[in-house]
Amino acid sequence: MADTKKELACSGCSAVWAKSGTTNCWSGDPATAPPRPGHCPTATGGEIIESSFAEYRGDSEDARLARVAARVEGLCYQKTPGSTAVTARWTRVEDTIALARLMGWKRVGIATCIGLLAETDQLAAILQAQGLEPLSVCCKAGSIDKNSLGIAEEDKVRPGTFEPACNPVAQAELCNRAGTDMNIIVGLCVGHDMLFTKYSKAPVTTLICKDRVLGHNPVAALYGQSFYYKRLQKIPLELPDGE
Repeated sequence: MADTKKELACSGCSAVWAKSGTTNCWSGDPATAPPRPGHCPTATGGEIIESSFAEYRGDSEDARLARVAARVEGLCYQKTPGSTAVTARWTRVEDTIALARLMGWKRVGIATCIGLLAETDQLAAILQAQGLEPLSVCCKAGSIDKNSLGIAEEDKVRPGTFEPACNPVAQAELCNRAGTDMNIIVGLCVGHDMLFTKYSKAPVTTLICKDRVLGHNPVAALYGQSFYYKRLQKIPLELPDGE
């Protein structure tokens, strides 16, 4: 396995940030910025960074999306008169609406987990009230039993029962057929979200990242590293024998 500390490891700069409140790539004065660490992609991948920015300066749809996303980032924060302090004022839902409207997108697909239909209905009502056209597709559409995929009965959530499989490719293709301008993931499973994103023709963003234990707030496992979830750094995740 490659030593990621010699490749991509920006996470290592967290110690620099904790010490000085800044890093080499985020500093009010580049002349006094902390030095770049040896693994810094600004040094090791400078040609990629420059070529990417060259694309953003163009007239492509990707360039327009990059610029609009940067505008939304600025709009998200409330400036404090007479101070450099800023306060976040928009939720992720509001960011998403702003991006869609500034991009001129109208038809918004929602790829939803069946366990989050109520949340999806609330989201659809908000999007509609904001002048957008929401279309939603459930992960279990078609209701095809997992046994058809070769999934063993004991690997079902509830063995011995009819249990439909998720079909993220169908969700994506149905959104493609509907001509959505952008798609939103609402709680798709890990892996299913990857397939949906892979097959979606429209740009995809995630509003809800599924985490049944933590109330769909997976970052709580990271904040909990000083106590209960410290086990994730000490004990290998237990999987079925041989896997």
